[in-house]
Amino acid sequence: MTADLGWLLGVFVGVVVVAALVNRLSPMHRPRLRRALVLFALTVTAWAGSCALATAHQDAWSGYFQITSEITRLLVVINLAGLLVFLVLLPRVGLVLPVIAGELMAAFGYVMATMGTLAKHDIDLTGAFATGAVVSAVLAISLQTTLGNILGGVALQLDGSIHEGDWIQLENGKQGKVRAIRWRHTLVETRDWATIVVPNAALLGNNITLLGTREGRKTPARMWVYFNVDFRYPPTRVIQVVTDAVVGSPIENVSSDPLPNCVCIDFAKDNRDSFAYYALRYWIKDLATDDGTNSRVRARIYAALRRAEIPLAIPAQMQIMELHNESHAARHAKREAETHFAAIKTVNLLRALDEPELRTLADGLLHAPFAAGEIMTRQGATAHWLYIMTSGRAEIRANVDPDGDGPAKSLTRVVATLTAPDFFGEMGLMTGEPRSADVFAVTDVDCFRLGKATFERVLIARPEIAVELAHNMAARRVELIAAREGLDEAARKVREATEHERILGGIKGFFGL
Repeated sequence: MTADLGWLLGVFVGVVVVAALVNRLSPMHRPRLRRALVLFALTVTAWAGSCALATAHQDAWSGYFQITSEITRLLVVINLAGLLVFLVLLPRVGLVLPVIAGELMAAFGYVMATMGTLAKHDIDLTGAFATGAVVSAVLAISLQTTLGNILGGVALQLDGSIHEGDWIQLENGKQGKVRAIRWRHTLVETRDWATIVVPNAALLGNNITLLGTREGRKTPARMWVYFNVDFRYPPTRVIQVVTDAVVGSPIENVSSDPLPNCVCIDFAKDNRDSFAYYALRYWIKDLATDDGTNSRVRARIYAALRRAEIPLAIPAQMQIMELHNESHAARHAKREAETHFAAIKTVNLLRALDEPELRTLADGLLHAPFAAGEIMTRQGATAHWLYIMTSGRAEIRANVDPDGDGPAKSLTRVVATLTAPDFFGEMGLMTGEPRSADVFAVTDVDCFRLGKATFERVLIARPEIAVELAHNMAARRVELIAAREGLDEAARKVREATEHERILGGIKGFFGL
């Protein structure tokens, strides 16, 4: 009994150690510890029963309980060894075997441990084998479907055709992620938080599509987002506008390899439609969030088309009614003019201009919306536009070199936040200088942009306003430089005077004043 107690204490320590390792290194498999705990409880119970019966001089029954205790004790050890090897050691060296492989090896160990213990106690196994053969034959006939599912589960895991974590599409069109392959069935979790229980025999007997898998390796899955544009706009331009917008700034969950691309799918279908059919093809990293990713892609397409003044297709009858309704068009033009004028008045940089001059600029504004996540301007790019934000929030991000060791050490840093109403890009408009920083749309941003040709009409008519414009621009630019370089007040004043002269010279040179 003392030796058995030592065995029990050793097994208990093993249970605690393995449980701690699994909880720390493989917490998702924590439920598999239950079997070891149940077997250990049976071992303790059988050992206690054996001791109690021995005290009561029931030697025969005490022996039976002793044999049971020895068998369950070995089962605990085998179970713990399996958990330690398959859940802790092998994954640490990058080798992950199918769950059923471990289960089969454990089952073989259970059989051998049971037979060895019984043989040790001189129990004849011939009758047990004969009875077991008859029972197995009866079960095989009556449980054909269940056995088929069990064999199917073994085959699925051993041949490696489907793994836990794979995204699959069933023959009925349902898609989901393989959560677990069990003895009788496979659990498939769908995007709508439902779980499909698929018999393993059905998986083997039907065609199953593995999503996001090619040439035996994981690959991004291709997705499609469709939209329509009428025939007034050439396909080459539509494709270029959409492709540039989607590729130009990263979109969450969209792969950059391969890059998204836009294609023209078809022209009018059945001779009834008045628009061309387009699609953006992109590759998604995580299929679980396809709807949210599609939504972000659609928002990016919509903003790009709006900036390019390419409207999405609407019924032709509605277009004709709009064209012939002159009063409606007049009201719309008036509202648009007032909206543009209200936007241009928010630019305090232009406070030296009078109302007629501001209205001249307002007439030349173009609508330029951006979707959240887009880069609105890029550092180093040349673009002669002033952007006026009417809604949304953006960040000015500049590449800085904290160690002074050149571009290799550079990093991107947020140097300012823009919240509408606000503006940016004045240096590109008035001096032609390349952009000094990236401007990133944190939220959806509604903008108007003012081009050089429109601004030139006002500046050429009254060149003297260039001095005040240069002063306002110098003050604004030094604020950005001070935030980036940490200038004190004295240094800011010196820098502002220098910037004023430089910017004034830039304006005169750019516009030929």
